[in-house]
Amino acid sequence: MKYWKKYSKEKLIKRIDKALNANVNFQTNKGLGYPVSRLDENVFNTSGSFLDDSPLLKSFVANPNNIGCHTLGKSEPAFKGSQKLEREIIQVLAVDIFKAKEGEYDGYIATGGTEANVQALWVFRNLYKKQFNATLEEMVILSSEDTHYSVHKGSNLLSVENVSIPVDFNSREILKDELDAIVKDLVSKGKKYFMVISNMATTMFGSVDNPDVYAEILEKHKVVYKIHVDGAFGGFIYPISNRESTINFENPHVSSITIDAHKMLQAPYGTGVFLCRKGLIENVLTKEAQYVDGMDLTIVGSRSGANAIAVWMILFSYGYYGWFEKISTLLLRTEWFTEQMDALGVEYFRDPYMNIVTLKSEFVTEKIASKFGLVPDTHNGSNSWYKVIMMDHVEIHDLIKFVDALKLSLKSN
Repeated sequence: MKYWKKYSKEKLIKRIDKALNANVNFQTNKGLGYPVSRLDENVFNTSGSFLDDSPLLKSFVANPNNIGCHTLGKSEPAFKGSQKLEREIIQVLAVDIFKAKEGEYDGYIATGGTEANVQALWVFRNLYKKQFNATLEEMVILSSEDTHYSVHKGSNLLSVENVSIPVDFNSREILKDELDAIVKDLVSKGKKYFMVISNMATTMFGSVDNPDVYAEILEKHKVVYKIHVDGAFGGFIYPISNRESTINFENPHVSSITIDAHKMLQAPYGTGVFLCRKGLIENVLTKEAQYVDGMDLTIVGSRSGANAIAVWMILFSYGYYGWFEKISTLLLRTEWFTEQMDALGVEYFRDPYMNIVTLKSEFVTEKIASKFGLVPDTHNGSNSWYKVIMMDHVEIHDLIKFVDALKLSLKSN
């Protein structure tokens, strides 16, 4: 790892203090033109010695606005300190985790995976319009039937049709022949420009798509395409646990990637990440935002600099090796759990590099699912699966209670 280091608590606090001091302090600076300020001290406790050892709380009090994308062009100088920490995050994620070349990436802290996925589709749509004068009717989004619902939101917002690709029930792999037939049919109907959402750990199964399968079929039919990897759940696990993974920027078929820091990284909600190759994000420049000193290239515009600082704190509190140890512990718990399921004869799906085990519902009663907080694939009563996720709070003794209850249930049946 070139940039992903582990810092002491003292260094973390010093770096964050330095960043906040580089921002405009609205307690001392009476700038008249900024539509932003510190948190309202008449409502919130914004002072006290407790803040000295709580850099995140101090960041929320300072209330920095990291509007814009800080990996290219100008940015609002009032928040240059928190912007610098955000750039360091993007550098670690793009270069160290997803193997982008130096200076060959852009990105920002989004509000979550939904925004980041829609951002990718927005970028691709505008690229096709500008570069090929494409119409909306000539564009189409492809995604597997296990893909997160944010893709359907993006389809609706951007007025671009979305087509779901069937997957094998047991392996959750994209059915290549079905994909081929669907693309052939879409081309016959006038579709020329394809946007692909390829999953790096689906929300329900933790299943991982091979983006090269999409690329092979789309190149066979000689259409224009871009592939976005939705790593909202798997982005902080899969590239760490699967060192042979080719789902990164070394793969020429991958144009952009989503990650969620508020899932596995345990950051505050509102901390997704959008990454892309250079030369793409400019397609969504909002030229009308002329009062913003810099380029507004994001869906939401104003963004919490404090949330970016939270992600920075977590990354540099662990460093790569600390994070590897944490992920390894969760995967060991997952392996222990699958061994128990094997012993009970319970059928399930699990990607070997992920911490999600999805059980076939025929082995789990609704009573057990409710008691232990399992999540079904659908809440309409006709579900086929229940998922168990080995998060930080799920320890072996918690799993033992579930295994024992499941064992009794299976015996009684």
